[in-house]
Amino acid sequence: MAAAGERRIAWIRTRMGMLANLRERFAAERPFEGITIGLSLHVEPKTAVLVETLAAGGARIVGTGNHGSTQDDVVAALQERGMTIFGRRDDSIEEHHRNLARTIAERPQILLDNGADLAALAVTEGLSGSLIGGTEETTSGAFRLREEMNGEVPFPVIVINDSPLKAIGENKHAVGQSAVESFMRLTNVQVPGRRFVVAGYGWCGRGIAQYLRALGGRVSVAEVDELAAYEAAFDGFRVAPLADLVSSADVIITATGRAGILTAEHFDLLRDGTILGNIGHFPWEIDVPALTSAGAVAPVTEEIDAITLDGDRTVYLLTGGRMYNLAGTAPRGNSIEAMDVGFMMQALSLERIALRAANLPTGPQPVPDDINRDIARQTLSLLGSSLA
Repeated sequence: MAAAGERRIAWIRTRMGMLANLRERFAAERPFEGITIGLSLHVEPKTAVLVETLAAGGARIVGTGNHGSTQDDVVAALQERGMTIFGRRDDSIEEHHRNLARTIAERPQILLDNGADLAALAVTEGLSGSLIGGTEETTSGAFRLREEMNGEVPFPVIVINDSPLKAIGENKHAVGQSAVESFMRLTNVQVPGRRFVVAGYGWCGRGIAQYLRALGGRVSVAEVDELAAYEAAFDGFRVAPLADLVSSADVIITATGRAGILTAEHFDLLRDGTILGNIGHFPWEIDVPALTSAGAVAPVTEEIDAITLDGDRTVYLLTGGRMYNLAGTAPRGNSIEAMDVGFMMQALSLERIALRAANLPTGPQPVPDDINRDIARQTLSLLGSSLA
């Protein structure tokens, strides 16, 4: 298994040119010498290239994958290198929480977080005093830091999701592409002519809606924010409350970063044959417990469950409500090149924390502007473009 993981990592490494250049600099400068970085991130081949880049800079890596998206061959490959990586793809949520606790128990000085799980645990357990800072990858994690943990985070956290580069390159285009590609791969149904509802018109929702339409999907958008709804309408999508859209939908995709989007009140409105999928970080946007308790559940494939509801209606749930572009048996996730940009931002932000945390305010904050502009220039160069 470790050998298979290494082969996949080797291919990914050839496509991540910015991290390759940074790895050389980190190996020479060793900005993370003597520092343990605690990781909670989707453990897949692109993540492994980020991890080896940080390790080249002197970091000791300890961590775990996110629930349901861990790729076992990649974990095996990293463990074979002597890294302390916990978790398996089929871990229960209880096992995942234990893996998070094991990560925090290693007393990392810096967190590389996804969904704010490690930050929340460190604050709850009173272990945040040993932390000098961290990064947060997602919209969902940023919400938790700014709402659930507002004022409780005594160290700087650079929110990668606040970067316009991540919003445009990774969220809109990479998630948009991978959400549509993964939907087609998992279901083997056609997009053209099919009626899609996208719940949420943030950067990920924008990308999903636009990539679906580009392939011929008939797309409507549910959005509660006035400005985002305004943009969706001017982008040419029908915009309406979710309750008004679900009864005519063939496919519903949630992409908000919030809990309780598709709930029991909507389930009675679903048509026979409706497919439900979530792209948000946590599996809470679709109320899966309420859905599965409302009818008989039968597996169709390893990634699809059929739920028979009242009225002899059957709806289909992708990957148990987890992010279907990263869960399942053969996930691919976002494109390699997009994650080269995103993980370059992670690595440089972590370096900023390691070297200058004392100069940063505590709590969640955006990626420093100089990092955004440096990466933008490098990306333009790789694309064969340049500034005026």
